[in-house]
Amino acid sequence: MRFGIMAMQMDQLIPSTLNPEEMVTTITTFDHAALVRRLHKHGFNPIELGGDLAMFMPQTFAPPAIERLIALKAETGVTYTVHLPLWSVEPSTPLTPVRRGSTQAMIDCVRATVPLGPEVYVLHATGALAAEFYRMRLPEKGHALILRQFQAGAIESLTTLLAETGIPSRQLAIETIEFPFELTMEMAERFDLSLCLDTGHVLAGFPGELDFFDVVEACLPRLAEIHLHDAPIPDKGTVVYGTDHSPLGTGDLDTARLLDRLVNAGFDGPIIFELKVEQALASLDVIRALRPQFIS
Repeated sequence: MRFGIMAMQMDQLIPSTLNPEEMVTTITTFDHAALVRRLHKHGFNPIELGGDLAMFMPQTFAPPAIERLIALKAETGVTYTVHLPLWSVEPSTPLTPVRRGSTQAMIDCVRATVPLGPEVYVLHATGALAAEFYRMRLPEKGHALILRQFQAGAIESLTTLLAETGIPSRQLAIETIEFPFELTMEMAERFDLSLCLDTGHVLAGFPGELDFFDVVEACLPRLAEIHLHDAPIPDKGTVVYGTDHSPLGTGDLDTARLLDRLVNAGFDGPIIFELKVEQALASLDVIRALRPQFIS
């Protein structure tokens, strides 16, 4: 199994020990390839590059940075996945100018990173506004209608994204986020997309009150990537924020059962820890204790 990690490591991007002047210098001189090299040396592969880095560090995906990442790939064998932007992005909003701008931000990220040959592009098809309406207590029929409007916006954005970038539909993995799972699956099937199973999101109930392994089974035919982290299962009818993105063994994930099912299904895609480095290393220790044969 291939265990990777996200490059969005805030403590390594902007160390808290720096003074304001040093922070500015760190941001303006940030070396994306150097960060990836450090993460790879910990044994993680692939590395998931975060498109949101370009918001504050525009040099992150500029051609010189991409060239250094390509050279690092050739030197070390590290591979990449890319998480398309989600900060300030709402590709499902009914507000057309915002939706189109959000789609363009994702298109720009894909075009910048195509030379890296990413295994998968991970996408949040809906954003924070859709999640806010999803959480609202509204009359059932009205609630369903509003969520369908957000889905329609996401469908328009997906149509444009695929047409403008030309990437194969199965290279784009739609993630299980805070939006109804059945509507996400409809979009995946409509465009023949892959899926990114986010374990903590599902456990925390973000896509609905669902049995975790029922979701796994539904995702498997299209599964291209896993975001691996733990979370407690909340009481029925509640969603508790901030409890996901926890190390393995600290929540309710049946890690051994999940890994066994993935192996039995022949899954060989990226398994990305959406955790800090030390949390990811501790999670690898949990896996090593449960299923040592799955760690090379």
